[in-house]
Amino acid sequence: MNASPPLLNVTDLQTHFFTAEGVVRAVDGVSFQLREGETLGLVGESGCGKTVTALSILRLIPDPPGKIVGGSIKLGGRELLELTEAQMRKIRGNEISIIFQEPMTSLNPVFTIGNQISEAIILHQGLSKKAAMEKSIDMLRLVAMANPERRVREYPHQLSGGMRQRAMIAMALSCNPKVLLADEPTTALDVTIQAQILDLMLKLKEELGAAIIMITHDLGVVAESAQQIAVMYAGRIVEQGSAKEIFGTPSHPYTQGLLASVPRLDRAHHQPGQRLPEIPGIVPSLYAVPEGCAFHPRCQYVMERCRHDDPSFYSVDSPAGGEEPSNGQHAARCFLLSDSP
Repeated sequence: MNASPPLLNVTDLQTHFFTAEGVVRAVDGVSFQLREGETLGLVGESGCGKTVTALSILRLIPDPPGKIVGGSIKLGGRELLELTEAQMRKIRGNEISIIFQEPMTSLNPVFTIGNQISEAIILHQGLSKKAAMEKSIDMLRLVAMANPERRVREYPHQLSGGMRQRAMIAMALSCNPKVLLADEPTTALDVTIQAQILDLMLKLKEELGAAIIMITHDLGVVAESAQQIAVMYAGRIVEQGSAKEIFGTPSHPYTQGLLASVPRLDRAHHQPGQRLPEIPGIVPSLYAVPEGCAFHPRCQYVMERCRHDDPSFYSVDSPAGGEEPSNGQHAARCFLLSDSP
């Protein structure tokens, strides 16, 4: 286990949206740690709070209606929630960067790729326009963009989806950030390009030493890239542990359901035409999260207490409950792991 102090420490993060229909608890007590050079996979279905968690770390929650109402976000021991907006602008893109799911909605269509990468370099590193453009070319070369001298003069619509995603990665890494948030970075790409982008991100992580939070609904994406995995459901982390533990001994019924629904080539029992297992129902509306365990309406192991009591984290190895798991400990919010009925 990596014994270095955490680079990013998120504790009991709570982000709510106040609407006319009610309060949406989009992130409801999320805690995790990220160490230098580590990749954390943040996994869950759409609507579970993964992206809101990332935007909260960057303090990009629109206010109103959203607001971070509690918790702590520490980067290298510095509390980000206490910084002014001017101080946060110096951190975004410099110490923490983000790669969004669809680059066409993130890249400005009226500026060239070179101008958009250069902007962050000029702002955070104080280089001249010429020096910043030269570094932009170097960054495109680093992300294996063909003919980078030409691409810096082109506009987003002139690039393919894979090339635009490479440009986004080049932009995100241009100031050597300590933490890189990758929000579904390969969802809009075909399978071949997905593999190339994931390999590229892992290669750059090794070269540049950045820590990565990989946000995805696809467990296959984090299977070989993440050291730690946190599974989210209805605004909360319901299971966390090392990748080996999560894939080897998934302990929350939701995690088990996600893994069972992943197509696998080695399913000896799978017959042609047979449907993959699926988790019944849908993610609950965050306007009205069920009482007790939020997953109980969809759970095949539901017990009476699940309908009324909110489960604590229980260590998979030594059930105790009642406390947040220590970093690196395999734990899940499920009464099946409780040592009491």
